[in-house]
Amino acid sequence: MRILAGGTDLVPWLRDDLITPDLVVDIKRLPGLGDLDVVDGALRIGALVTFADLVASPLIAKFLPMLGEAAGTVGSVGIRHRATLVGNICSAVPSCDSGPPLLVHEAMVHVIGSEGGRVVPIREWFLGPKQTVLDRGELVAHVTVPIPPVPRGAAFVRLSRYAGEDLAQASVAVLSLPEGEWRVAFGALAPTPVRAPAVEAALSGRQANDGAIADALRLVPDAIAPITDMRASKEYRMAMAGVMLRRALHLAETRRAGAGPAYGTAVM
Repeated sequence: MRILAGGTDLVPWLRDDLITPDLVVDIKRLPGLGDLDVVDGALRIGALVTFADLVASPLIAKFLPMLGEAAGTVGSVGIRHRATLVGNICSAVPSCDSGPPLLVHEAMVHVIGSEGGRVVPIREWFLGPKQTVLDRGELVAHVTVPIPPVPRGAAFVRLSRYAGEDLAQASVAVLSLPEGEWRVAFGALAPTPVRAPAVEAALSGRQANDGAIADALRLVPDAIAPITDMRASKEYRMAMAGVMLRRALHLAETRRAGAGPAYGTAVM
């Protein structure tokens, strides 16, 4: 069985016979799954919330602007009006644009099934390319994302071959928090989106100056495992990961100080 919400990944896979489920269940008319609201200090994002919804949401702009920034890079305008954030993490392709932002925001995935419900931290969600911890007969009802404390600054930097509908060659999400806390995650640079705890530790308690960034960049090769495919070579991805991280760190710190370019401004 497969669940159909937006279908932007599922339909091409069905068309190309990459998957052949016995049953496809369309959930687009199920009530409550399109909610986007604040509950107990977190944003709750329902299974039917699209990337276009995230881009347009005042709540996202106020509390999780980097998630809106990432949402605006997904596919084309048409794709963003069908593709859902929950579908994106369920497809679990290594380049999924929502993966790194959700990782640095320490999101929780709320799963329901015949045996009841469970909550899975996003760091435990991805098992491999197109593989998650979702069991047979389960579906994701919503994702909750804790609202980070202020002052905060964040950045999502994405590299692709051209403007428009293309999967990421590489991406990085950075979140700068009070007390000198940094969170860093990469996409399209390993079999799954990944956090980079060693990079975060090197930055902890420090400003994004040349010395701190140099220390962080030395640890990037151990944090990622890029491959060569039709979009880029592993060597190019490795080199660009450092460039992207440097820019994202500067951008997040500048935004934390209340300056810098608006969220959604491309820096690659």
